[in-house]
Amino acid sequence: MNDDLHRIMIKGGVTSPGELKDIITMLEAAGLSEVYFGSRQDLLFPLVKKDEASLESISKYNTDIIGDRGYQNIVSSYVSADVFEMTYWLKGSTYLYILEEFDYLPRLKINITDPKQRLVPLFSGNLNFIASEQEDYWYLYLNMPGWEDANFYPVLIYSWDIVRISKTIEKIHAQAHDVTSLFDILNRTIDTNNKSLLKKLETPYLTFPYYEGMNRMGLDQYWLGLYWRNNRYDLQFLKDFCGFCLANSIGKICITPWKSFIVKGIKQKSRPELERFIGQRGINVRHSQLEMNWHLPVDDHEAFELKKFLVRNFDENDISTYGLTFGISNDVGKRSHFASVIIEKNQSPSIVKSFQVRPTYNVLHFKAFDPNTLTYVSYAQDVDKVELPGLLIELSRKYFGQLGVTGKASQETGEKEVAEFTVYQCASCHTIYDEVYGDQKNGIVPGTSFEKLPEFYKCPVCESDISVFEKTTMSVEKP
Repeated sequence: MNDDLHRIMIKGGVTSPGELKDIITMLEAAGLSEVYFGSRQDLLFPLVKKDEASLESISKYNTDIIGDRGYQNIVSSYVSADVFEMTYWLKGSTYLYILEEFDYLPRLKINITDPKQRLVPLFSGNLNFIASEQEDYWYLYLNMPGWEDANFYPVLIYSWDIVRISKTIEKIHAQAHDVTSLFDILNRTIDTNNKSLLKKLETPYLTFPYYEGMNRMGLDQYWLGLYWRNNRYDLQFLKDFCGFCLANSIGKICITPWKSFIVKGIKQKSRPELERFIGQRGINVRHSQLEMNWHLPVDDHEAFELKKFLVRNFDENDISTYGLTFGISNDVGKRSHFASVIIEKNQSPSIVKSFQVRPTYNVLHFKAFDPNTLTYVSYAQDVDKVELPGLLIELSRKYFGQLGVTGKASQETGEKEVAEFTVYQCASCHTIYDEVYGDQKNGIVPGTSFEKLPEFYKCPVCESDISVFEKTTMSVEKP
């Protein structure tokens, strides 16, 4: 994502037409004509003409413009409530009550989600509250900065403790090194209404939903999903759309992590006017499934062009990707993606940056193509752009071959077991040091542990110091 972009946090991805219209007025005053949607359900935009304070004074809703990348928007799956499959007790109003309780701007990433939906990622945050089958209680999956391992909190969290626990963890997490020490510190700091964790979280595989167009919601209501393939949302259209919502008593607009938005509760009598509104503006409400299931960095022209190239190849080969999701990433080894299949762009080593070098890519996918397994499988490394369509088509066929298979790996479908191993990766150029193989070209024999490398050892590609190497886990399919 372009780090120069400023943000407006849309808490939980939920806003009202009046609030969004107010934000648009503020952005127009800054000389902008369009806005991006972010992967954490926020609004992103360049700020060039006016300072933040003078723009914020325009807002009737006391909206803040955030330039500090350290702050994070709270993500929620409110967008899926009453639209897709949901946990029986988790109504839209529950999300709204919890989100309203947040009276501070967090620096930790907080996700509040329903495990029975697939539109919003469950585990992409630092604090991941995931609804349990016990009413008003949540699992908490912790993936904290500086921790070696992510893990589940040992008890279930009460709905009305979520904000207090989040705020307290924000203050104390630097004192803890794992979930056990955090649990101990938290219990000494605040009293909470916890409940025993009787069983592990189960997230049965669900295919990725189609989230666009006009769709029935109950007996006399509809929901509408709108998607712009280039993620450049025209401010005048959004302002007019807010006006339609206000005139038709539509109370909420929801931004999705897939750079789209959903409006729920459209009355049947309002549908003809809405269809006329959309049709007169030439808005496409039925994009191909091939292009809607992609997650791209914001304002990244190269990633957008790569996506168009790959989608065009899918279309020409008449390939189905229903249920699959794809992500393009510039952060090799970051392991924070939530698409089924990831295409990582390798950065050119600093030693050759003065030359024009064709980029190469890594292709990974989650085990069983389900991001909720949290297990990456490396499929191909350092491949050229022209090789990507064929590899992704192979993966698409593999995905459909293993659909419906449960339990152990199936020889019939070709699903293979996964082996995990620890390596050390250069943060500058992403070169890997594997203790099993050593670095014989530089005199490091196989079996030499990372801790026993000589102090003068440097990255064999970019010559970065050994101190920049980071411990990471990789997965490969067993032959």
